[in-house]
Amino acid sequence: MRLRVAVIGAGSWGTTVASVASHNCPTVLWARNPEIADEITGARTNTRYLGTSRVGRELRATAAMSEAVAAADVVVMGVPSHGFRATLELVRDHIRAWVPVISLAKGLEQGSLLRMTEVIAEVLPGHPAGVLSGPNLAREIMGGYAAASVVAMEDETIVCELQAVFKSRLFRVYTNQDVIGCEVGGALKNVIAIAVGCCDGFGLGDNARAALVTRGLAEMGRLAERLGGRPLTLAGLAGLGDLVLTCTGELSRNRQVGLALARGEALAEVLTRVGHVAEGVGTARTAAALAARLAVEMPITREVASVLYDGKAPRDAVNDLLARDIRAERSR
Repeated sequence: MRLRVAVIGAGSWGTTVASVASHNCPTVLWARNPEIADEITGARTNTRYLGTSRVGRELRATAAMSEAVAAADVVVMGVPSHGFRATLELVRDHIRAWVPVISLAKGLEQGSLLRMTEVIAEVLPGHPAGVLSGPNLAREIMGGYAAASVVAMEDETIVCELQAVFKSRLFRVYTNQDVIGCEVGGALKNVIAIAVGCCDGFGLGDNARAALVTRGLAEMGRLAERLGGRPLTLAGLAGLGDLVLTCTGELSRNRQVGLALARGEALAEVLTRVGHVAEGVGTARTAAALAARLAVEMPITREVASVLYDGKAPRDAVNDLLARDIRAERSR
């Protein structure tokens, strides 16, 4: 029997993952907004988030959490980190015992500094938790372009079964058991992309961008290792792959934030114009606090947080990074 899938959250990525999964398994997509749910089921589109792209013919959408979750064999959480816990608490009222829960969110929980799978463990103890992460632009996947991602979970048997849920001919999904490394990569690449956007906005050149991306990768590896992940994971799709895409892609919201900050725009105005969630904005402060708590050196993350929350001028942040003492290169 094919697994029954519930995807919670009808944003661009949640809708895309639900559309892909619907070709493999019976899939229901939960949308907070009933009008979006009706549009997806009726017109096969989600114009607010995906324009005119059409979702899979078999995908159903609903605004009723019980309808989405009660019969699900797999629950996929496609909501941003700032709403993750509250939405998961709604899921808790309907989910069956032991059903795996997969996070699509690329951020850290503010206040608790927890990764999303740690939030799952707190809200839904006993449910296997994992993450789907990689260099994936929703609109390209919906447009039929090739892409690759990673589904990570500690249980090798379950993660291999989940691989078949998400993969397609053009969407290659690899497995990984390093949940921590994949989550850290997905969260921190957004912060580094804001820094790279500032660098590009100031016209500092390709050399500076490459250096910033590389040193950002080193920061990601240090934090992942300190939390118990494997630094080598950061050299894969959920780390370097996602980092390169987010730091260079024209559709990257976090890079757009950095570009706008370099132009002197106010953060609130930038976020309003971008329209969709830029996870790196919240993650910067949370990751900086986590790094301080764990005594992990993360200067790029710290400077981004200072620009976003302490009123530091982006130009001053770049200058301070350039003025740091030069030492032996360390990969982590």
